[in-house]
Amino acid sequence: MVIILKDGATKTQVNDLMDWLTRFDVKTNLVEGVHSKIIGLIGDTTGIDIESVQSQKIVEAVKRVQEPYKNANRRFHPDNTVIEVRGRKIGGGALNVIAGPCSVETEEQTIKTAIAVKEAGATMLRGGAFKPRTSPYAFQGLGKEGIDILKKAREETGLPIVTEVMDLSDLDLFEDVDIIQVGARNSQNFTLLKALGRCDKPVLLKRGLSGTLQELLMSAEYIMSEGNTKVILCERGIRTYETATRNVLDLASVPLLKQKTHLPITVDPSHATGVASLIEPCALGAIAVGCDALEIEVHIDPQHAWSDGAQSLTPEQFTATMEKLRAMAEFCGRPIDTAEN
Repeated sequence: MVIILKDGATKTQVNDLMDWLTRFDVKTNLVEGVHSKIIGLIGDTTGIDIESVQSQKIVEAVKRVQEPYKNANRRFHPDNTVIEVRGRKIGGGALNVIAGPCSVETEEQTIKTAIAVKEAGATMLRGGAFKPRTSPYAFQGLGKEGIDILKKAREETGLPIVTEVMDLSDLDLFEDVDIIQVGARNSQNFTLLKALGRCDKPVLLKRGLSGTLQELLMSAEYIMSEGNTKVILCERGIRTYETATRNVLDLASVPLLKQKTHLPITVDPSHATGVASLIEPCALGAIAVGCDALEIEVHIDPQHAWSDGAQSLTPEQFTATMEKLRAMAEFCGRPIDTAEN
C-alpha cells in the first residue's frame, strides 16, 4: 500500500500517522521527494481499511499495490482448489454439470427431472426450495418441504443436491444439503456469508446483480476469512443497459478470474440470458473459456413452470445440449465428470 501525503504535512503529523499504521503489523517506509512525501507499507495490508487511512488529515491519496483479498488470491495459493462433493470433484480438471428445476414444485416434478438430467449426463441436481422473487406475489418456494423433496431425489438418483439459502435463520435446514448456494441478491449479505464461513460445507457464491469481480472475490473472502475454504464462484450475468437478455453473460470473467483466484468457477447461462434457446451456445462458450462447472435449469414442463419457465430446457432439449457439451468438454481436455456415487 502506498500513502501519498498532502503538502505541508509536519514531521510530527507524519510520525503520528506512521505510529498509527504500525498497529496493523506492517512496516512503514517514508520517502521524501522534492515535491511530495510518500509512506510505503510493507506486509499484509488486507486488514487495513483504505477509507480510514484516507480520512487522516494529512493523507492526499491511498493506493493498493496488492489486491485486498488474501485467502481467495492465487498469488498466495497458486494451486487450483479442488472441492469434493460425494465423489465429484469441482475444480479438478473434469467438468461438472449441475442441472434441475428453478423451483422445487412437487415431489413428482423434481424426481422426474432428477432422473432425466442424470440420464443425460448431469453430475449434480439443482433446485430452489427458497426462491427470491421480484414480486411478493410470485411463488416463493416450498421451504423445508422443498429441501426434503430434493433429498428424496438424491436418494433416487445419487446426485448431490445444490439449493439456495436466503436467510440466516434457515441455515439449520441446510445441514444435509451438499452445496449451499448464495444467490445474486445475497452476494453482499455479509452476516450470512460469515455464518457460511463457519460451516464445513461447500458454498456456491453467485456474482451480484451488478457486482464487479473484485466485489465477488471480496464476498468469497468473507466466507474464507471465517475458515471455510470450500467456495465455488458463479458467473450468472450482470445487469447493464442492455435489455435484449435478462442479464449480460460476462464470459471474459472466467479466464480473468482464473488469473486472480484459485477457486473453481461455475457459469449459469440460464439466469444470465433468461432465454432457453441461448443456453446451449452460451454453455458451449463457457466451457471454451475454462469454466469448471455449468448450472443449467431443466423442467419437465417449462410452459407450466411455477417460476422461470422461459429459461428452462425440457429434458429432451437438455439431452441434446449435453451431447454438444460433452464434445466441447472433450475437445478442451476437460471431459464431464463420470464419477459414480
